[in-house]
Amino acid sequence: MTILAAIFAVGAVIWFWSDSLRAREQALRVCGAACRQLDVQLLDQTVAVYKLGLARDPQGRIRLRRFYGFEFSIDGVDRYRGQAVLLGHALELLQMDHPDGPLYQGPAAGKGFTVH
Repeated sequence: MTILAAIFAVGAVIWFWSDSLRAREQALRVCGAACRQLDVQLLDQTVAVYKLGLARDPQGRIRLRRFYGFEFSIDGVDRYRGQAVLLGHALELLQMDHPDGPLYQGPAAGKGFTVH
């Protein structure tokens, strides 16, 4: 029984690691596309997870909700922050702290960006 539990634990860790890599790649694609759309530069070409939790998707299934932070620049000198929230591997919200006002993208904001 102990060996079976160990095999299950190792399998769960491998699944979590693999799923996290796929979610990070998705977040990077989403953030990169948003930066290209706004004609700004995604700094360091990276995103970093800073929060992880569980939430229900629209179908009621429990999914991992991951919060990713990133930075972008308008002119190559300045730095602004943004965040992408993925529920499973689907974009839930993308928010960018643009100097003209915060920009939002996601299912709730509709297609494209909305300014608030």
